[in-house]
Amino acid sequence: MNEIERNRYFLKDSIRKRIDFSRTPQSMGVEAPPFEKPVPSDAELIDLPVRDWAEVIDVNIVSCIRNRMSRRSYRDAPVSLEELSFLLWATQGIRMVSGNTAFRNVPSAGCRHTFETYLAVFNVDGLDQGLYRYIPSTHRLMVEYRDEGLSERIIEASFHQRFTGESAVTFIWTTVPYRMEWRYGLAAHRVILMDAGHVCQNLYLACEAIGVGTCAVGAYDQEYLDEVLGVDGDDEFAIYMAPVGRV
Repeated sequence: MNEIERNRYFLKDSIRKRIDFSRTPQSMGVEAPPFEKPVPSDAELIDLPVRDWAEVIDVNIVSCIRNRMSRRSYRDAPVSLEELSFLLWATQGIRMVSGNTAFRNVPSAGCRHTFETYLAVFNVDGLDQGLYRYIPSTHRLMVEYRDEGLSERIIEASFHQRFTGESAVTFIWTTVPYRMEWRYGLAAHRVILMDAGHVCQNLYLACEAIGVGTCAVGAYDQEYLDEVLGVDGDDEFAIYMAPVGRV
């Protein structure tokens, strides 16, 4: 099987017929992994505004779908913390928690939700420039580090696509594959990519709802971006990114 054939095989669900699901960690009685990374006891946390978004945002979903497009040019104007809060709620917000399972505003295979959301913040009201991680369980941001030069690092990590560092904020999703492997074994990886599409499409529609733009980015220097995020590149690594800004 050549490389093209192997990649096409990956896109199919044929592997499911070869898996002994009685041997997955879930079936063997292993406890489910946590649905989010732990928060260090000394972490700096920032509360996000919480609203009844249906009262704050009044748009027609048909208009959002019709107007959805990739937008790569952004004005030098900030996004508000409330707007950022809405986008995070729309893409990874939690509806209910049951044990180690979190039911969110986006679908996920087996409700496994393997993603962590990192934010490269450049121009958000009330936030310093730097890298943040979203904590869905408490709807907060955790400061990873402050860095006024982060925009150039993000541009470099995206193979010099300058709009990735000229946004107000760039969403970067990592995946923690074991959360899905725990249930599906070798069938996990294909559906992780499907889930990434669900998350980013919600971002597109939420951006249209508040009059900002985004553009999904799948081309990046994997190893360097993982380094910028401070993840190990094995048990957690970058999977998708999308800058957001005023248009």
